[in-house]
Amino acid sequence: MGIELNRRRFLNLTATVAGVAAAQGLFSACGAGGGPQQLGANSEGLKAALPAHVPTTTVKPDIPSVAGGPDVLTDPGFLRYPTDRPVTVPGVPGRGGRYSAVTPLWGTIPPADNGFYQAMNKALGVTLDMKPADGNNYNTIVPTMTAARKLPDWIQLPAWWNPNFNVGGLAGSQLADLTPYLSGDNIKKYPNLAALPTGAWRAGAWGDKLYGIPCFSSGFQIAGTIFYRRDVFDAKGITADQVKSADDLMNLGKELTDAKAGVWAFDDIYTYFYTAFGAPLKWRVEDGKLVHLFETEQFLQAVDWHHRLATAGYVHPDALAGDNANGNTRFYAGKTLISGGGMGVWNLADHQSGTAANPSYRRGALDVFAADGKSKPVVYMGASTSMLSYLNANLKPEQIEELLAVANYLAAPYGSAEFTLVNFGVEGVHHTMDNGVPTATEQGKKEVQAQTYPFLAAPPHAIQNLGADAVTRDYTAWQAANAPALAKPVFWNMNIGMPQAQTTAEAAQQVTDTVKDCYHGKKKVADVQAAVASWKSGGGDRLKQWMTENVLNKYGTGQ
Repeated sequence: MGIELNRRRFLNLTATVAGVAAAQGLFSACGAGGGPQQLGANSEGLKAALPAHVPTTTVKPDIPSVAGGPDVLTDPGFLRYPTDRPVTVPGVPGRGGRYSAVTPLWGTIPPADNGFYQAMNKALGVTLDMKPADGNNYNTIVPTMTAARKLPDWIQLPAWWNPNFNVGGLAGSQLADLTPYLSGDNIKKYPNLAALPTGAWRAGAWGDKLYGIPCFSSGFQIAGTIFYRRDVFDAKGITADQVKSADDLMNLGKELTDAKAGVWAFDDIYTYFYTAFGAPLKWRVEDGKLVHLFETEQFLQAVDWHHRLATAGYVHPDALAGDNANGNTRFYAGKTLISGGGMGVWNLADHQSGTAANPSYRRGALDVFAADGKSKPVVYMGASTSMLSYLNANLKPEQIEELLAVANYLAAPYGSAEFTLVNFGVEGVHHTMDNGVPTATEQGKKEVQAQTYPFLAAPPHAIQNLGADAVTRDYTAWQAANAPALAKPVFWNMNIGMPQAQTTAEAAQQVTDTVKDCYHGKKKVADVQAAVASWKSGGGDRLKQWMTENVLNKYGTGQ
C-alpha cells in the first residue's frame, strides 16, 4: 500500500491547497510591466478553442458518476481495483523522441534512470528524462528557469503558483499553444484526453488559447465542507438531516460541548460556511455592477455568527488560538466533533488514522444548507483542476504531437492497463496484487513515485479507498446528494493576470487577519468593518474598478 498511500497524501495536499485557493477566490499572475496579461475567459473565442468532451466507457466504475448542473459531474467510485484492466492505447504512442520533463515531488526522489523509468520509456516509445524537483522549493526553482529561458520540454506548473511563475506572461512566449492540436474535434485523436472535463481545460487557457494539460481534474471541485463525527452523532441519536440552518448548528454547539470532559463541538468552520449566509465566494454582480464579498451584508452576518459561536464557548481553545495543524488529531480523539476541511481529507488514510484512535470512527459530512434554513442551498465550485502541465514553445509541431500522444497514454482511466503501469510500475517487479490491491514491492518503494508521471497528465479523479468500502460509499453518496447545490462563482475557472497593486488588494491580508481574529473571538465585527473601510480606500475600490474594466466588461463572468 506504500505507493497508494503516497498518492493519497499528495491528493490530500493538493485538495487542501486548491480548496483554500478556491475559498480565497481568483488565481492571479503578476505582470512585470504592471499591466493586464492574457485572460482565460468565457468568450466565444475560448469556446471555440476548448476541446470536445467525450466521456470514456472503457472502465466501468462500481458507483457511476452523477451529473449535476452545467460542468458538474460527481466522481466515479471504485470498491475494488479492476481485475479486467483494459488497454486503452493500442501500440506505442511515441516515435522515439527524447524529452526532458520537470515536475514537483513531495517525497523521496527516486534514483535516476531506474527500472521504473526504463519500463515507462519502453511503454511510451519515447525517452522522458524525468527530473523531479523538491516540491517545497518549487516556487523558487521554476522562476530561475524561466528567467534564463531554459524551461524543459515538459513542465508541471501548479496553478496556485501562477503569480510566482507569471504563467500568463509565459503563455505563447515560452509555453506552447496547444489550440491547433486539441480544439474542438481535434482532441478526438487522443480519446483519454477527450475524457477530461471541459472545465479543466478552461483552467489551462490564457487569452482564448489553450496551453495547459489538466492533471487530477474533477467535475466536482469545491473548497471543502463541514465534517462531523458520524459515529458519535449516531450514538447520540443525531442525524445530519436535522441540521438545516445556522441556528440548528449553534444549538448543536450547546448540546455537544462539554468543556469539563475536554470536548468542544467545533473546530474552525468559517472558510467552509460563510457562503451559506448568502455571501459570494469573492465577487457577485448586482444590476450589472461588480460587488466584492466585503461589501455585502451577508459577509458581516457570517462573521457575526462565527464570532458568537466562538464567544459562546463552543469552539476548541486550540482552534481559537490558531492551531490548525492539529485539527485532525482533535477530531480523531473526539475532542472536537464538527470541523471544516477540504474534500481531500475524506479517504482511506483518514479512516485508518481515525480508527486507530477509535475503532468506531466514521467521518460524515453535513449536506449543504442555507444559513436561514429557507433559501436554496449553494456551494461554489472551485477550478476544475489546480494542476496543469505545459509544453515548451520551442518544440516542433511533430514533437508536440508526439508528447500529446504520450499525455493521452498517461491520462488513461483508473484501473486500465496504462494507469496500473503509470501508478504502480511493472507487476511482479514494482508491485504485486495483494487481495486485489496493487501493493508495492521493495523495489517499487524505491523507484515508483505515483507523484511523477501523473503530474504530466492524469485521468479525472476517481474515489477509491481499497479496503474501506464504507468511505467510498459515504463520499460518493454525499457528492450525489449535493451535486444540485454546486454553482459557478463569478469569474469561474478564469485565469486573471493583474498588476501588483491589484494583486495586493485582492489578497486583502489586513481584512483576512481581522476576520480570523473575529471568528476566534479576539476582535469584534466593528473591527472587521473598520478593516474593510481601510481596505476599500487603500486599494479595494481600485481593485473593483480594475476588475470591472479589464475583466467583467471585456470577458463577462465566466459563468
